[in-house]
Amino acid sequence: MAAATVAAGFAQFGATTALGDVARAFGETGDGTSTVARVGLSGTTLGIGLAIVRLASLASLPLASLADSHGRRRMLLGCVSGGLAVTALAALSPGYWWFVALFAIGRPMLSATNAIAVVVAAEETETRDRAKAIALMTAGYGIGAGLTALVRGVAGEGLGFRGVFALALVPLAAIPLLARRLEEPDRYQRLRAAGDPELAATRPAVLGHVRAELRPRLWLLAVLAFAIAFVTGPMNTFLFVYAENALGMSRSATAAMVLAAGPVGLVGLLIGRWAADRLGRRVTAAGTQALVALAGMLTYSGSRAAVAAGYLAAILVASAYAPSFGALGSELFPTSVRATVAGWLVAAGVLGAVAGLVAFGLLTDALDSFATAAVLICAPVVLTCVLFARLPETRGLELEQSAPE
Repeated sequence: MAAATVAAGFAQFGATTALGDVARAFGETGDGTSTVARVGLSGTTLGIGLAIVRLASLASLPLASLADSHGRRRMLLGCVSGGLAVTALAALSPGYWWFVALFAIGRPMLSATNAIAVVVAAEETETRDRAKAIALMTAGYGIGAGLTALVRGVAGEGLGFRGVFALALVPLAAIPLLARRLEEPDRYQRLRAAGDPELAATRPAVLGHVRAELRPRLWLLAVLAFAIAFVTGPMNTFLFVYAENALGMSRSATAAMVLAAGPVGLVGLLIGRWAADRLGRRVTAAGTQALVALAGMLTYSGSRAAVAAGYLAAILVASAYAPSFGALGSELFPTSVRATVAGWLVAAGVLGAVAGLVAFGLLTDALDSFATAAVLICAPVVLTCVLFARLPETRGLELEQSAPE
């Protein structure tokens, strides 16, 4: 499962890593000091294009929901294969909006891959190992994303964004090897064998259905997923454009940042796993969500040192956030709808990221300042961490205890 998230991370992060190259290739840079002159395309154009890509991830909800009725293995293999193929096709983009359209087609499948992988990680483990398993899924995605940036930095100007996207063919060729090793989780197989009526309720006619008594906690988790994505969407996506095009950092410098993010992210995952198991899922997720927003402000505060420090701080705390929030999303819902809930949370994150991207792009253009726009985007999200107190704590409980069928 972690290998599948490596492939998904490699394909998804390609759009972010190569965004500066895309902006220069399809825009017009100049000698002025405005955002457009430095970047190549306006913040509004970039924000709307990237928002379309993110918004397309809403289609990951029905794809993830199908994993409740048609199996985790089948849907994961289909989604990761399709997403990689479309990403490779984006290497042929003749213009910026073609790039946007192709990534919009592939994004839902890659997002669904990550959602299903977390579900499988939860279902294949007992409570003492669940946060560790979810951390492994997060690490896999991070490794894939880091590889994209690392390859781009090592290859230099000769690779270009087309070469970055074409590299998706490498993990695509390895999917048959993955298929031989991947199995359905035991918990899911037992539920199917028992003929649970809830599985019938997740057939395509009612994709996304969740029982009424589970909806309040689903909506609360969705609001929290929206909030953190409202920050991480623009903060991560505009990073390379801001660092390289606005601040003049070299490819090798941004590649070094991403390379350093590997061990930093690993430390964050270890801290988050420990805190989720010792301090609890809620307090860990709440604290790290607030710190992610503060790190976003630092990243765009205006200097190269701040970019590096803020980016690495954001990686550390976002990695620590993932095991606790992933565990809550899995432990608060029964097996029959767990993948559907994962799809809903992805959809909420998509809407948050889209709203953040559009708002950040518009604010950057209106204020002609990345720093002020970052503060206006991040500050409100710090306050949302108090909502975690309204969720039940699931630390130390098996899935059958925290969310019985």
